[in-house]
Amino acid sequence: VQLQASGGGLVQPGGSLRLSCATSGRTFSSAGWFRQAPGKEREFVAGIWWVGGSEYYASSVKDRFIVSRINANKTLYLQMNGLKPEDTAVYYCAASHITHATMRRDYEYWGQGTLVTVSS
Repeated sequence: VQLQASGGGLVQPGGSLRLSCATSGRTFSSAGWFRQAPGKEREFVAGIWWVGGSEYYASSVKDRFIVSRINANKTLYLQMNGLKPEDTAVYYCAASHITHATMRRDYEYWGQGTLVTVSS
């Protein structure tokens, strides 16, 4: 499985940004987004069961971020609303053979990351 993330950039607090992740190769069960801020561990942000479409979120982003996917073009998205400075991080997309994967160790395939900076 290959993944290519895009869509990062600079946004003001309260603004919105949409990340995309193009996938290719063999099938997988779920896909997700992680982020890593400077000096911090990589953390789970949101995930989605690829076939069924059920979504799950970290508490820090629930009600602000929306994860989605389009099966036809095998693309994963992360719509980020109400962005805060603490959302600043490199965001990574990943794929897993586990249906409801939330742990970093459950994801076998990773994209290269895209930087999101929230600042005025």
